Amino acid sequence: MSEPTPPAALSAAEIIDIVDEQDRVVGRSARGEAYAKGLRHRCVFILARDAEDRIFVHRRTADKLVFPSLHDMFVGGVVGAGESYDAAALREAEEELGVSGLPRPEPLFRFLYEDGPRTWWSAVYEVRCLLPVAPQPEEVAWHTFLTEDELAARLTEWEWVPDGLDGYRRLLDRRTAQAD
Repeated sequence: MSEPTPPAALSAAEIIDIVDEQDRVVGRSARGEAYAKGLRHRCVFILARDAEDRIFVHRRTADKLVFPSLHDMFVGGVVGAGESYDAAALREAEEELGVSGLPRPEPLFRFLYEDGPRTWWSAVYEVRCLLPVAPQPEEVAWHTFLTEDELAARLTEWEWVPDGLDGYRRLLDRRTAQAD
């Protein structure tokens, strides 16, 4: 009897679209190969709020391919080959929160994340989750809901995934600009 395939190995084999600097599909690759070679791809970041307007925050599991054991204020992940950003946002939010029947996440903006060899187009969404969450243990090691003030206080205390932190700062900047 063989050992079960670890979740990280399954996600490494997932086929994803490779995109150019304008977010046009230029090829396909296994996710693990795209990470190893620094191939630009697509991701979704979903800010999940509960009924009290608190933000779902979690620590990633230690066996994640990228940014293991770091905190994140977004749920999300890689957009599959041929999948739309919108479809990926709903799929990823439901998977990571461990719920079904979420409303369609609201698209907010897109940005190109670049950090040395890591580069991906990132679509940021927001969703209200009124359901009790049961996060995927393969994805989420720990979780809670925080108010925006509580989250702001932890931004300098905890180690955050750099792409999520970049996306969150961009979100805050956009909201400040819209308020002015």
